[in-house]
Amino acid sequence: MTAPTPPQGQNPFAQGQQPYGAAPQTGNPYAQQPQGYPPNPGQPQPGFPTAPIAPQRPKRGAKFFIRIGVVVVGLIIAGVSVYTSRDDANTAKVGDCMSISNPDNATNPDLQVVDCTNAKARYKVVQKKSDTSGCDRTKYSEYTETGGSSDFTLCLADYSAK
Repeated sequence: MTAPTPPQGQNPFAQGQQPYGAAPQTGNPYAQQPQGYPPNPGQPQPGFPTAPIAPQRPKRGAKFFIRIGVVVVGLIIAGVSVYTSRDDANTAKVGDCMSISNPDNATNPDLQVVDCTNAKARYKVVQKKSDTSGCDRTKYSEYTETGGSSDFTLCLADYSAK
């Protein structure tokens, strides 16, 4: 008995070939795969565009918050100093009344502008000079300020609220 012979041109023992009677493959094996198909979803596939990665928000550590705190405290101090210095001697005009909070300190008597009807009013500004030339000491008390934004002298007459 003889073994059946395969049709010519085909080898039934070859791997990867279609068995007898199978339909041949059609289509392009190199065609792009449909979207959403990548075998490894976390890795980009060649030929496919990758989605842009959103930038990460920078981490803010303790140094950032300390710097913000220093700026806020500095602004508060500046605001308080402007508010408290608005009635100082450098804002006094001729005719204003002054109180003295620290009469025993010759370098910082803490003169403040007050209403002339106030019981604390002790002096009245008679002259304000834009230099340090001084006042007639026989008639007036003198307050001189130097080293600030501008030097000035106040000539002060004794005043008692009536």
